[in-house]
Amino acid sequence: MAGVLNGFAVIVALVALGWVLARSDVLGPDARLVINRLVFFVATPALLFDALARTTLDAVFTGVFVVSAVSAVIIAVAYAVVARLWLRQGAADLVVGALSAGYVNSANLGIPIALYVLGDLGFVMPLLLFQVVVLQPVAIAVLERSTPAEGPGGTPGGGAAHGGADSGRGGARDALVQAIRNPIVVAALAGVLVAALPWTPPERLLEPVHLVGQISVPGALLVFGMSLYGVKVLEAGTSPRREIALASALKLIVHPLLAYALGAWVFGMQGAELLTVVVAAALPTAQNVLVVATRYGRGILLARDSAVLTTLGALPVLLLVSTLLA
Repeated sequence: MAGVLNGFAVIVALVALGWVLARSDVLGPDARLVINRLVFFVATPALLFDALARTTLDAVFTGVFVVSAVSAVIIAVAYAVVARLWLRQGAADLVVGALSAGYVNSANLGIPIALYVLGDLGFVMPLLLFQVVVLQPVAIAVLERSTPAEGPGGTPGGGAAHGGADSGRGGARDALVQAIRNPIVVAALAGVLVAALPWTPPERLLEPVHLVGQISVPGALLVFGMSLYGVKVLEAGTSPRREIALASALKLIVHPLLAYALGAWVFGMQGAELLTVVVAAALPTAQNVLVVATRYGRGILLARDSAVLTTLGALPVLLLVSTLLA
């Protein structure tokens, strides 16, 4: 239990620091955009490449990987179907909502939980790999086709020159190319390639990448905290409450139950392995969803408020899961 509390304490401290930085304006008015770009384009790619380059494929493609992948896809599709039929959301907002429901916080909270609760980082890599190499490219492909391109200042609306909706008319192939060119995806694929080779890069080569990658987790949490300043979570007339409620319910309730059903009844998992897949599914919405939403200017409130609610709600859920299955 102490491990779960420790993991949340780290997150709360960094989110609070981000809020204080935004309130004091010590970093200037463009700080959140700059830090978000640093996380999206530099730090997170470095973190993923460093982590994947140090592992082997047999440590990634396990039963945990299969359950995590299948359950995440089912939850994301469930959100998309319900939100499309019930809430009539557009494609871009559907993508952000689906990520909010199925994209778990495998790094910022998953690593502390893995270390302090499970005593093993093994489940983090399968989650990172699937979410970044499969789930996120699909989402980015849709976002690239469904949102305006960035203007000169980094804000939506700059036309087709940067691969936005207009340039996406070339078809699904163009959208896929845009997704693959995303630095996070490129870094993850490069890390998988290195992991597949019978060679590990020397430590002196990976150390600079490792150091840059350490910016990712605190950077994402600082952006998250800064986004909370001056706004109210679930504010009437502003926040999409029904979408947030749907994503949060799927994330905190349906996802862990689905992972348990798949792990225990389909794959015959028991003990620590079953605990691992359920804990992984019970993790809250990742702050990276907010980074992606901010990058494309769609579903920002949905991503932010879902992350807040699921981060608060995940604590009792994880405590309950640990009590029942540990």
